[in-house]
Amino acid sequence: MSQSSRSRSFSPLRKIAVAAAVVAALAAGGYYWSKHKAADAAGGYRTETVQRGDIRVAISATGTLSAITTVTVGSQISGQVTDVLVDFNSPVKKGDILAKIDPSTYQAQLEQGNAQIASARAQLAQAQATLRNASADFQRKSDLAAQKLIARSDLDLSRTSRDQAQAQVNSAQALIRQQSAALKTTEVNIGRAVIRSPVDGVVLTRTIDPGQTVAASFSAPVLFTIAEDLSKMKIELAVDESDIGQVREGQTVSFTADAFPNRQFAGVVKQVRMAATTTNNVVTYAVVVSVDNSDGTLLPGLTVNAQIEVSKRDGVLKVGNAALRFKPADGSPLADMKPDGAAPGGSNGGRGAGMGEDLQNLAATLSLKPEQKAAFDAALEEMQRKQAERAAQVQSGSPQQGGGSRLFGGAGMGGPRRSGGGDANMMAQMRARMRDRMSQQFSAFAATLDDAQRGKWNAGMDAQINAKRVMAYKLVNGKPQAVMLKVGASDGTATEVSGRSIKEGDTLISGERAATESK
Repeated sequence: MSQSSRSRSFSPLRKIAVAAAVVAALAAGGYYWSKHKAADAAGGYRTETVQRGDIRVAISATGTLSAITTVTVGSQISGQVTDVLVDFNSPVKKGDILAKIDPSTYQAQLEQGNAQIASARAQLAQAQATLRNASADFQRKSDLAAQKLIARSDLDLSRTSRDQAQAQVNSAQALIRQQSAALKTTEVNIGRAVIRSPVDGVVLTRTIDPGQTVAASFSAPVLFTIAEDLSKMKIELAVDESDIGQVREGQTVSFTADAFPNRQFAGVVKQVRMAATTTNNVVTYAVVVSVDNSDGTLLPGLTVNAQIEVSKRDGVLKVGNAALRFKPADGSPLADMKPDGAAPGGSNGGRGAGMGEDLQNLAATLSLKPEQKAAFDAALEEMQRKQAERAAQVQSGSPQQGGGSRLFGGAGMGGPRRSGGGDANMMAQMRARMRDRMSQQFSAFAATLDDAQRGKWNAGMDAQINAKRVMAYKLVNGKPQAVMLKVGASDGTATEVSGRSIKEGDTLISGERAATESK
């Protein structure tokens, strides 16, 4: 075939290759254009979108599976093992014979004891005969002494002989009781030569074989370990001291075992033990988790990796943590921005407004009567009026009374972000002042509540005051706006957020793009 004909035969393949290259180039260009357009729309910022979903907060811990009740079966006597009737994994019932120990030594002691008792009884019979003779002699001499036919000393001697005979009888009776007790001990030891199961369960370990000698001189040697009921098991988790405060009885636990990598198991926290364990300066607490093992899959001794679900929030607003960690660079236009559009240098009204909304939501859960609702509305209106007055004073440059604006969003509560121990102390003091102020402002309303309502109100107030709030930056029509958000549970990737300035679908800034990155 000529070269021209070969070229004509390959021309369709070349056309297909060229067409594919053109399509790839157009796709790459479209992708670059869409990213460039998105970057332009975000104004040179990296962003996170507020979504609605579930937040699951869990604590990780490791532990070991074991039976709820494990019984060690030992021997209280010494001797040679003659029979072992169970093995590993053998199911047993209470009273079943597990093993037997040669009872020959104790049977010999039993025969010896019987002979000693027979001897003691013979001694008793002899002593009783002596007593009868001595008693009769004393009676005769008592009659003769009454007639003054014998000396008084003869009567005394006869009385002494009778008393000695009585003592011999008592001694013989005591010896019989002693020998009988020793015989019972021997009989008990013969019974102990048969090792029985104290519970229903499964044999986990067996440490003896026929022909082996058991020595129980100082302590009972362990012969078997029996798990009482493997259909219900437990895990002892070692939880770090920094996490133990979040663990409560009744919380759900999910865990995996290396033996079953494709399966996840469930349990429930049953006990949080107060005794701490320190290992290499690491303090941990034992948390007992009950596990249903009715299918018999799990085995005692397995190491598990568990997740204790300490909090679960369903259907809440959440956003990626990067948006909440974002801090504007020095000199950035965002650095001087205040929440909710407040002027630079002015009062931050975001926290106060958010607090008012939170208090309204809290009051809605109290089933207030009309007079209680009126008292709440009056207190809330007074609080908002004072907030407005403080904001006006700050904007006009007038001095504030008692640092009022600090309580509702001054430095540290939505102003410039700070760090260090001093900031933590300042926050604690501010929360204490806020608690006092809120108690005063709502004292008339709280007085109208019953005990149940007051307890719920006080708990809700503390939760609102202690709630963590951060300042974030939302894009509104392509322009950034500072907003104050209350943050809740976090799963390490996303965090629950709430506030009057945030809704599903909002875009929060998580970073500023470099000049080359935004091009």
